[in-house]
Formats: sequence, C-alpha cells, structure tokens
Amino acid sequence: MYAQVTCRIVADKLQQERRFSILPYCLSACAEGWDHVLLSALDQVAMSTSITELKIAVRSLSYISDLLGVKAGKSGGLRSGPGGNKMWAKAFKMLEVGDIVGGIDALRKEREKWLDSPDLVMRAARHYEGALQALIRHAVMSVYEHIKLAPSALPPMNTWVTAECPARVDLQGGWTDTPPICYEMGGSVVNVAVLVDGKKPIGARARRVQDLHLKFTIGSDQYSPKFIIGEINDLLDYNQPKTHGALLKAAILCTQLVDVESNKSLSEQLCSLYGGGLELQTWSDLPQGTGLGTSSILAAAVIAILWTISGRTYHKKDLIHAVLYLEQLLTTGGGWQDQVGGVMGNINRGYSLASFPIQVFVEPLSPSSECLDLLNRHLVLLYTGRVRLAKNLLQNVIRNWYAGDEEVVCCFKELYQCSLQCVEAIKKGDLSKLGELIDCYWRQKKLLAPGCEPVAVQNLMTRLKPFVHGQVLMGAGGGGFMCILTKEPDSWEQLQTILRSTKGLEKVTLHRITIDTEGITVTVGTSRLSL
Repeated sequence: MYAQVTCRIVADKLQQERRFSILPYCLSACAEGWDHVLLSALDQVAMSTSITELKIAVRSLSYISDLLGVKAGKSGGLRSGPGGNKMWAKAFKMLEVGDIVGGIDALRKEREKWLDSPDLVMRAARHYEGALQALIRHAVMSVYEHIKLAPSALPPMNTWVTAECPARVDLQGGWTDTPPICYEMGGSVVNVAVLVDGKKPIGARARRVQDLHLKFTIGSDQYSPKFIIGEINDLLDYNQPKTHGALLKAAILCTQLVDVESNKSLSEQLCSLYGGGLELQTWSDLPQGTGLGTSSILAAAVIAILWTISGRTYHKKDLIHAVLYLEQLLTTGGGWQDQVGGVMGNINRGYSLASFPIQVFVEPLSPSSECLDLLNRHLVLLYTGRVRLAKNLLQNVIRNWYAGDEEVVCCFKELYQCSLQCVEAIKKGDLSKLGELIDCYWRQKKLLAPGCEPVAVQNLMTRLKPFVHGQVLMGAGGGGFMCILTKEPDSWEQLQTILRSTKGLEKVTLHRITIDTEGITVTVGTSRLSL
C-alpha cells in the first residue's frame, strides 16, 4: 500500500508540474524492493503526456534515470559516461521526431534487458539521460517557428559575403539561458558585446564559385585546414561535434542550403539553386575554450553568410533562434546568451519566458555615452591560459536541476533576480554595485559547477581583490578569460606591474576590451547590409 500511495504522489506531482526531489522515493523503493513499481508509474506518466507537455515527459525520464542510478549503487560505476549503444537507437529516433508514447515504450522494453547487474543498470541510466536529451532537442528545435526569412537576389559570383562579430562578456544570469531551465523557470542574462584588443575577433565569409562543391577553410592563415564536400553523404556526420567541420556541416543543414533527403546529387542541387558551388571560410582570433561565447557566435556568423549568399534576408533575432536550432543539430546543446551578445551588440538583457515553445527576447539597455566610457575604462580581460571545464558539466547541472536539488534550484532563481539588479546598476552607472553583483555571479557559478576554480585562478583573484570591484571567469568557468571591473580607471599599467611581480602569474596576459555598439556586421563585397 505504501508503494502504491507513493507512486500516486509522485505521479500527481509530476502531472501538476510541482518541483520536488525524487531521491527519497528512489531510496525507499530500492531498499524495500518495489523499484519496479515506481519505474512502471514513471513510465505511465511519461507515456500519458502529449507533444505539448514535453516538460513532464522529460522530467519523468530524468526521474527514471535517477532511480536506475540508485538501483545500480556504487558498484554500477560512474553515472556520467557514454550512452550510445545501438540497441537504444530506435527509441531515441522515435523521441527525436516527437513520438513520445512509442519512444518511451521502446525505452521500457529495452530497459528490461539491462537489469541483470549493477553495471548494466547504470548503463541503462546513462541511456535514459540520453533519451531526455533527445526530447530536449526536440523541444528546443521548436524555435524554428520564430525564424522569418524573405527571398532576395543572389550576390554576384565570386563576391565575398563577410560577417564579423564581437565577443561577449557575461555579467550576470548565465546558466538560466540553458534548456530546460530557460523554458521551465525562464531565463535572464546580462551581457556585453566587446571588441578584444580593438577588433571583432570572430568571423566568416563565403562566395559562390564555379566548381560544384563546398570548400571549407577553418582559420585565416596559410596553414589553416581545408577540405572539400563533394557528396551529400559527406555532410551526414554533422551531429558528431568532434568531426572536422561539424559546425559548418550543421550550418548547411540548419540553413537548408541543400536538401540531404533529395534524390539529386550535391552538385546537381548547387548548380540548379545557385549556379555554382560555395567556398566558406571561418576564423577566430581567440584561443579555444575562452568562455567568450566563440562557438555560438561563430555559428551565428556562418548562418548569416549562408542565408545571404543563398538569397535570403533576415533579422538579428532570426540568427539568435537559428543558433539554438543549429546547436541541437550538432548535439552540443547550449543556451542563447552567447549569440545574443555577439549578434545584438552593446549591452543587453536577453530573456526567455517560462513557456513553451522557446522564444528569446532582447531588452537593449542603451547606456549613455558617459556610461559606455566609464565601463570601457574599468573593464579588463585577463587570459588565464588554463583549460576549461570537463564536457560533463552541462549534463551534471541539468541532472541536479531535475533532481530538485534545493541549493541548485535556489541558485538559479537568485541568478535570475541578480540579472535584474545588474540592469539597474548599469543604468545608474553604479560600479560598486555592479562589482558586487559580478562577485556574486562567480560564487553562483562555483555552486553550480563545483571545482570550476583552478588553484592558479584562485591565487590570481586573491592577488587582484584589493584593486577590483568584482571579478568572474567567463562562460561556465574553469579557465579561459577572466573579466575584472577595476576600482581605478585606465589601470592597465598597474595591473601589468602586479602580474609581472607575482610568482606564478607572469604568463597571465591582459587584453583591452571596448564595448561594441554594432554587433554582427554583414557585407556583400564592400556594401554593408542593414540587419
């Protein structure tokens, strides 16, 4: 009776979208031998949801994964790990196309074959996490309905279409832009578009050429890798992020430059649609793993030039939504804050509502010229030279969110509220309050991602503390660039002296940043497009 009552409580809370921790129920079920009853109840809730209730289905799958993790115990191995066994592929495919009932039933049937030993149970838990990611991808891809394109003339043959973008500095609210948080709780992030050492560091260009193939160059020097796509099949590994040129391949699919399902060959499609092939080049002047949003902003630049060169007009908000879609194709996930900063320019609060489907809105803060000058004189970037965090970080944060970890949930709510306070501090030009919020932001990042502060970075922050209002590692933390808000204006020389005179910090480099008021710029030949 206790098992049946508990299952009813869990099912009711799920269906009413009430947040709670599943862990106590999982522990009781596994200790008392009725875990199969709880699994069945979670299956039923997930299968009873419609395509418009994806949040409930996704949370049910997360709870099943938690239950399997508890059932496997310590002898089952690590919860984070690969979840790509081919036996589960059919279920994943069904979920990705929106067949919730069929997909979850296929998961259930496959799960029954993986319950014989703790290591198999833990592997099943990993596959359930993969399944919920498949449903999240389906949910996020609904942003495509917010993309509104219009036809235009093709640019002349052999004329370069070039997109250049600033980097972005996140000042408060990061992580709330990440699915599923951004559409379950709502997201709000304040970030700044910046020139690094006086230039826009991220860009891409493309042109139509006579040769009927796609030619990709990744980088801007003579040693940059180049490769040619001559067949449709060469594009089909777009969803394997480690594959060479995966982002560019995903962009080709995202922009529907060609139809990979067509019976026509790649060369036939290129000839009939564009009268020739395409040459595409991308570059970034920033080191890899900087925390400045490079990959998402680069994706925006690539989408912009592909839309332009294929004869379509668009607005900046179309690019923001398209990058969300592309990153789901790429299977890297990610939120929307990077492209908001890199595309829109200036200082903005990007936000999304606690609703489905996802839609991103932008509130320009439009600071005065005096405020811009103030921030330009007090904001400085330092490159720590440290490696970024492990790839499982996002997975762990989402797991803790779904598990109802009280500290994590409260942290997300605090991030949202602090972003609103950050808006007010910037509007008032209150550097002291802004620095306080930036310091708070770093504490919040460390709570969500324990261990994201390397010892060397901790030493750097300790040494700089007397001279700054606030300091934070960019992006998710763990390395890359650090942004500081100095107490004194134009304190470049002072900072250089501190770094050179402190053992262990000699290799940290300083970089000047200037707020970029344009955002992405797109030119056809020498003509600037209006976005």
